[in-house]
Amino acid sequence: MKRFSQVAGLLGLAAAIVLVVVAGWRPVSAAIGRAGWPLLWLLPFHVLPLLLDVFGWRVLLSPRDPKRRAGVPILFWIAAIREASNRLLPLANIGGEIIGIRLLQWRGVATAAAAASVVMEVLLTVVNQYLFIGLGIVLLIVTTARTNVLDSALIALAISLPVPVALVALLRYGNVFARIESLASKLLGGSAARIAEMINGFHLDLEIRALYAHPGRLFAAGAWQLLGMVVGSFENWLILRLLGHPVGAIDAIALEVLTQAVRHIFFVVPATLGIQEGGLILLGDMIGLPADISVALSLVKRMREVAFGVPALISWQWAEVHRVRRQWRDEARRNASDADGSRP
Repeated sequence: MKRFSQVAGLLGLAAAIVLVVVAGWRPVSAAIGRAGWPLLWLLPFHVLPLLLDVFGWRVLLSPRDPKRRAGVPILFWIAAIREASNRLLPLANIGGEIIGIRLLQWRGVATAAAAASVVMEVLLTVVNQYLFIGLGIVLLIVTTARTNVLDSALIALAISLPVPVALVALLRYGNVFARIESLASKLLGGSAARIAEMINGFHLDLEIRALYAHPGRLFAAGAWQLLGMVVGSFENWLILRLLGHPVGAIDAIALEVLTQAVRHIFFVVPATLGIQEGGLILLGDMIGLPADISVALSLVKRMREVAFGVPALISWQWAEVHRVRRQWRDEARRNASDADGSRP
């Protein structure tokens, strides 16, 4: 899987370079140059949709964290690291979730509760993606003349609808993680004991069912998340306005729908290199955007991801180093105390 992801990443990078060359590097760079320093406004703007996601995550976590050891500021930091890990590191869009569980453990949240909140948040993301993509397709059908392609996309979305429905039912009734743990024990033998120590499958299934027992809480978390998706789509509106090709709210949402869709469909391609650029060129053509502007849009979005995500990753590594050093100091103190106690 790792090698496949690496090959996919290289092919995607090559495709992205080809698309930039075909669209014309000079007009692409000229458009970004015209936008200039005001593009930095994308960084504080991105705080808003990410914060809305965090509000939803906090709703899921609050029953198991009444003392708010993982409050909104901490969850925002963890969410930024999760996002940056999935977007900027070759982790196939799941490494960020594992990192998030680990960081919640640091704050004293029980492992099963932390994992259940992340699993449920990912499930709500899948469900909301279908709602968001469906909304975007309907809006495009209403506002564009190319209904044949969009009708086909809507039919494909409807055909694939059993996938999220099955996921919802499986996590609710299937004891998924206990079964995975049992299978791992058979395949890995003693090595599975370490996995069980980290995340007990039985307890994780119990925590997930406890979340299912409060549908109002799930609805509230999902609503925050969906609102974050809609607000986040206005990043496209702002970028294109700065690039000198303003679009309406519907087109901005449609562009975000496509971006989110390709990220989840082609999650094995690191950062969806090449896929995002190609998709934006196709959809941009449908709403009247020149190819160079579509490529510029994609590149600016990637620049924002790097500018927002790299500091988050650096802060995570700093926290890891600080934690290890503190553990070393504590161990040294314990050893010194034991040595003093053993003296006659």
